[in-house]
Amino acid sequence: MLEISAGDTAWVLTSAALVLLMTPGLAFFYGGMVRAKGVLNMMMMSFISMGTIGVLWVLFGYSMAFGNSFGFEVGPTKPDGVTFFGLLGNPLDFAGLKGLMSGDAAVFTIPALAFVAFQACFAIIAVALVSGAIADRASFGGWTLFTILWGVLVYFPVAGWVFSFDGATGTDFHGGWIANWLGALDFAGGTAIHINAGISALALALVLGPRIGFGTKPMRPHNMTLTMLGAGLLWFGWFGFNAGSALGAGTLASVAWVNTLAATAAAMIGWLLVEKLRDGHPTSLGAASGVVAGLVAITPAAGSVNPVGAIIIGVLAGAVCAFAVGLKYKFGYDDSLDVVGVHFVGGMLGTLMIGFLADPEAPGAFGAAGLFYGGGFDQLWRQAVGAIAVTIYAFVVSYAIALLIKKTIGWRVSPADELSGIDLAEHSEAGYDLSPVYYTNKVQRTLVLTKDDLAETEKMGASK
Repeated sequence: MLEISAGDTAWVLTSAALVLLMTPGLAFFYGGMVRAKGVLNMMMMSFISMGTIGVLWVLFGYSMAFGNSFGFEVGPTKPDGVTFFGLLGNPLDFAGLKGLMSGDAAVFTIPALAFVAFQACFAIIAVALVSGAIADRASFGGWTLFTILWGVLVYFPVAGWVFSFDGATGTDFHGGWIANWLGALDFAGGTAIHINAGISALALALVLGPRIGFGTKPMRPHNMTLTMLGAGLLWFGWFGFNAGSALGAGTLASVAWVNTLAATAAAMIGWLLVEKLRDGHPTSLGAASGVVAGLVAITPAAGSVNPVGAIIIGVLAGAVCAFAVGLKYKFGYDDSLDVVGVHFVGGMLGTLMIGFLADPEAPGAFGAAGLFYGGGFDQLWRQAVGAIAVTIYAFVVSYAIALLIKKTIGWRVSPADELSGIDLAEHSEAGYDLSPVYYTNKVQRTLVLTKDDLAETEKMGASK
């Protein structure tokens, strides 16, 4: 066993806190993009994911992802002769995180519980990402049940496929098939998180149907200040997301950090250029969306490309996703906040670009070379198989979960509640106290419309 490093442990625990901050950041990002009458509900959909997934991860989720995998022997595809096709971690191996408080329980050079904490925050935000596709129309109860079922049936297994390496969490433990048997590279979750969440979002959007007035009435973001704040928090937290995935404070973390900066900056520029050339003006929503598109696309490639490759991925992600978000109008699905166009498309692009741009000198490439670095199509086909497999699995299971909820407790709020405001209908709260303005003798007064207030204004002789 490797000796536990205090520096690596401190970096991973700090990174876990940064990744956890991303979920409230996502709540701001999504919250500003919906209409004012749905901002609290939108933010609550992110926050409840922290509750349900946080508990499930401790009880058995971590074990389903990183326990000794059930699977079968099959011929190797990797040169190192890996033959085990791992499908699902044993949920009983680490149930309740038993046995992981010991000083001997480690993952590489960090305590096992530091790894548990880091991966828990990944699981939380993966679920929360899906919510943007069904804004303004999904019942809070339906969404809460979805977070539970999707975490257990979709995220936990797929996380094991991608992130669980043979022997990392237990002596002679088998990990997931994408990481070990297939040998696809996914540094921090292009498949497990972004393709997974993005295609699942499409499944939910199809089952729930569009918002009332979709395509005919304007549904503009109500508060771009919140959205820009959320984008900034996401970018800040994403350094923990990507650089923290090195699981150590060293060269690999440094490469991932710089690549995350470079790709995201380039993606914002790419998106704004598309807006300027296509629409005549760059927008703050475009800047925020470009930032997220770049973060998504570089996530799988952060450790396996060089900084120039990161810029190429970023520019492509910004431009491609800027066009992809318009596909919902062409095909008629209501992906409210562009989860499909940004996370699925961006995650797919970043995952596949590894097959072209993987630099064998990058520490996270582990010697793999992309097509442009003399590696031929070997890494590209591995990336494609992993991405397609996650796409099919996540879409089918997510669609089934969505149909189950629709047929049982129901998904959508009533048309009346959707039109009047989902915040009041689902939470009996309003995001803003928009009190009318009154004037008395040219002095402005702001009053809350309660019966007592109205009576008081009559006494004062106030008039509108």
